[in-house]
Amino acid sequence: MPEEKEQIGKITHYFSKISVAVLELTAPLKVGEKILIKGGEISFEQEVDSMQVEHKELEEAKAGDAVGLKTAQSVRPGYLVFRA
Repeated sequence: MPEEKEQIGKITHYFSKISVAVLELTAPLKVGEKILIKGGEISFEQEVDSMQVEHKELEEAKAGDAVGLKTAQSVRPGYLVFRA
């Protein structure tokens, strides 16, 4: 049976012109961690290169934060994000 991945949040907005998603966190997340984004037909992993809250760079964010992060592919609100 595949190992269950920890859900750490979900996408609430996506800005296609700049490929940035707003991720509402339900668990802490640090720059450098790998995440898995799933929704619809899409499922991909990527490393968190940088995160921002109100245009300020963060090294880590906590549960309850809504962070902006660049995504490797376009995503949609409602997509789920897991620790990879």
